[in-house]
Amino acid sequence: QVQLAESGGGVVQAGDSLRLSCAGSGRTFSSMFVGWFRQAPGKEREFVACINWNGDSTYYVDSVEGRFTISRDTAKNSVYLQMNSLKPEDTAVYYCAVTWAGVRAKGINLYDYWGQGTQVTVSS
Repeated sequence: QVQLAESGGGVVQAGDSLRLSCAGSGRTFSSMFVGWFRQAPGKEREFVACINWNGDSTYYVDSVEGRFTISRDTAKNSVYLQMNSLKPEDTAVYYCAVTWAGVRAKGINLYDYWGQGTQVTVSS
């Protein structure tokens, strides 16, 4: 069993930055790939980024490449999503989740445990 808790969401203006945190617990968290997803109102949940167990391999969806950075602090059992140059279309609930399926795992069905999500709202 893995427990995940996201934090760091908020309301910002276009062009601003936010850093989301995902705190994990459970015996296997430190070994698993951690992904970030987001779900905007009326839309399906979509993959954003993923990181491997020690942080040396990452993968991003094209729409955030160069603006978002995923990182991991193994000592703190935490994964972060630094979001820069935010756009109104980044508005969504952001979730972290864990998988064994690899850093390029984009399907929600590949992820085993999910957090409750944190709201990010970007105003224009």
